[in-house]
Amino acid sequence: MADLDTIDRKILKHLQRDASLSLETLGEEVGLSRNACWRRVKALEDSGVITGRVALVAPLAIDLGLMVFMQVRTNQHDPDWAVRFSQATRAIPGILSVYRMTGDLDYLIRARVADMADYDRLYQQLIKRLPLSDVSASFVMEEIKDGTALPV
Repeated sequence: MADLDTIDRKILKHLQRDASLSLETLGEEVGLSRNACWRRVKALEDSGVITGRVALVAPLAIDLGLMVFMQVRTNQHDPDWAVRFSQATRAIPGILSVYRMTGDLDYLIRARVADMADYDRLYQQLIKRLPLSDVSASFVMEEIKDGTALPV
């Protein structure tokens, strides 16, 4: 969807805060009827602007209180290795995000684990699946801001 109008932006703002809003409530918030609101939401989904709806879970509540950023360097830069890396990181449940980077760092991985022993299990799973030349990790001491809502 190339152009988002003011109502589309309001819908996105509200749904990013609470995707469980009923169509009635959402419509009231943005000034539309239930049906008109449903059509707008459906159009945002169909066009790929809304890619999904999720429930956010408190990491401590499920014993995943330690966030780790893994910095990965590799001397393999061929397409086959990249596909294998993508498949390996997608298959490990504790890995939340993977980014291919510019500069000295090849990849940055964000993961959630219970503790250091759990991190080591995740690390061992990763290195068993494919060769990496260097992996270092930084552990989050304090989460100052960790949001999901994009400014619309």
